[in-house]
Amino acid sequence: MTQAPPVLEVLPRDIAAYREGNIGIAYVHRFESGQPGPHVLINALTHGNEICGMVAATHLLDTGVRPKIGTLTVSFSHIEAYNAFDAEKPFDNRQIVHNLNRIWSAEMLDGTEDSPELRRARVLRPVIDAADYILDIHSTSQDVVPFWVYPAYERNAEVALAVGIPAVHLVMPNGLGSGTPLIQYGHHGKADGKGAAMVVECGQHFKQSAADLATTVTLRFLAHFGLIDKDPAAPAPGPQRRFELLQTHMIKDANFHFVRPLIGFETFAKGELIATNGDEEIRSPCDDCTVFMPAQRTIVGREAVYLTRPL
Repeated sequence: MTQAPPVLEVLPRDIAAYREGNIGIAYVHRFESGQPGPHVLINALTHGNEICGMVAATHLLDTGVRPKIGTLTVSFSHIEAYNAFDAEKPFDNRQIVHNLNRIWSAEMLDGTEDSPELRRARVLRPVIDAADYILDIHSTSQDVVPFWVYPAYERNAEVALAVGIPAVHLVMPNGLGSGTPLIQYGHHGKADGKGAAMVVECGQHFKQSAADLATTVTLRFLAHFGLIDKDPAAPAPGPQRRFELLQTHMIKDANFHFVRPLIGFETFAKGELIATNGDEEIRSPCDDCTVFMPAQRTIVGREAVYLTRPL
C-alpha cells in the first residue's frame, strides 16, 4: 500500500514558547476560575503529526481563554514527535517508538519498558488523573468526514451529542482492541467512572478544515460545561450517525493488502472479503459493515482496519 503525498495546508509552528507551563510539567497549562465547576482537559498532539490539536490549543492560549467556572487545563502531549516533523515525510512523526494513544494501561505505565512515549505518559498521569472531562484532539490520514470516538458509556454519548459536531460517532463497547487509549485510562475506562472522555477526529491531518473544526469543537466542548459562554450564532446539532466497533485487525504480515483501495466509510456485505493479512482473510462480520481508518501503509504491528456496524 502506498500513500499519495498530501497537500500541506497547515504546517507545524514553533511552540517552544509554551514549554514552561504553570504546574511544573512541560507544555501543560492550567487555569482555575476560583468558582465551583468541572475540571476540563483539552489535550493536543497525542500524535506528532496531528497538527489540528496544536492549532486549537494555541488558540486557547493565544486568545487568553479563561474559565468562568471550574478549571481548564491545556496540554501538548508528544512534543518530541511534533518537533520531528518533516514536510517530505509528513506521516512519519506520528510516534517515535510506541503509539502514545495505546499505552495507557497500568501494565504499560508501571512496567519496565522505556520509550519517549512511556516517559511522557508517566509524566502526564497526574494531569489525566485530575481531569473530569477530556477532549483528546486527533486527525486522520485520509480525507474522511470527522467523527467522535468514545467508550460506549452513556455519559460519553450525552456529551458528544450535546456538543453536536462532528455528527458521526464511533462507539466502543469493548475498548479499542489494540491497546489502551488515553480516554480509557483510569476511571474514564470504567463503567462506573465519573465525567467523560472522548477523541474527536477532525479530518485529514494537514487540511485547514481540520484545524478549524478542532478549534470549533474545543470551544463548543468548553461552552457545554459552562467554562466559557456559548456562541449564540453556533448552529444547532443536526442528525447524528452512530457506529459500533465490532473488530480491530492488526497488520501481521508485510504482504497485507485490501481487496481494493480504501479511505474509510466503505461498506461490505456479510462474509465479503475486505483484506488479506498473510494467510489470514479479513471478512465482513455483518451486512452494512462500515470500515473506519483503514491503514494506508503496511507497517507490521500497527492497526490494519476497524470494522463497525451502524447503530
